Amino acid sequence: MNDKSDVACQNVHSAIQDTLYVVNGKWKLLILSILINEGTKRFGELARESGISPRILSKELQELELNQLVSRQVCPTKPITVEYSSTPYAGTLKEVIDAMIRWGQNHKRKIVGR
Repeated sequence: MNDKSDVACQNVHSAIQDTLYVVNGKWKLLILSILINEGTKRFGELARESGISPRILSKELQELELNQLVSRQVCPTKPITVEYSSTPYAGTLKEVIDAMIRWGQNHKRKIVGR
């Protein structure tokens, strides 16, 4: 390989690592998929729908918020409720998430035969 292709390869690897750093883990893509495809959810709704424990969900949402993929809105209700939405920036992942959903469905059919 020449120096240019080595640099290009390193840039690709770096970009993949950067992406995985932001969306890595068992739950982040699931959370984003729900918020991007279904819209704003209250914390409890998101916990029920995703099957994620409240402690882990809170941690994952904080990390997604830090990376500007999720916005948090405290509602002036009694008791106080918190709603989470995907940001427009998170919408840039929709195509990737939808492709992963299709791939997962196809893979399951191939392996399980359904």
